[in-house]
Amino acid sequence: MENALPVLFVFTPFLILGFMIIFSGKAPAAPASSAGSIYQRLGGEAAVNAAVDIFYRKVLKDDRIKRFFDNTDMTKQAAKQKAFLTMAFGGPHKYTGEDMRRGHAHLVMQGLNDSHFDAVMEHLGATLTELKVPGDLIAQCAAIAESTRKDVLGR
Repeated sequence: MENALPVLFVFTPFLILGFMIIFSGKAPAAPASSAGSIYQRLGGEAAVNAAVDIFYRKVLKDDRIKRFFDNTDMTKQAAKQKAFLTMAFGGPHKYTGEDMRRGHAHLVMQGLNDSHFDAVMEHLGATLTELKVPGDLIAQCAAIAESTRKDVLGR
């Protein structure tokens, strides 16, 4: 795999992820609440940074999905993911990566499928739970990540 920066976006989850969130160049709107955007409710930049770091530690230990990150510069990957999730969750827009379909096409050719996406979603939930994020907020993050499934898997 050459430079696999877009690999994480499968797990955008949150990705989790992915685990995921750009349709025709736009991210789906993150549900707002009286307390602000999901980004603000999670705790802003520090929270997203911590979540991405924990998430990748989990993903890279998972035999079901870690192969998709072989030969990936994980420092660059994490930075891209942090920018992506910040945007997807309603924070400052600094994401400059590809859309989900194009960014994951090479992974689909390598066998990326629903079971891999499910594994990413599992790690997203576990990461947010570990960070003591309230259940309703985890559900909102998971819904955003889930909304990328079809594009990530090239459907």
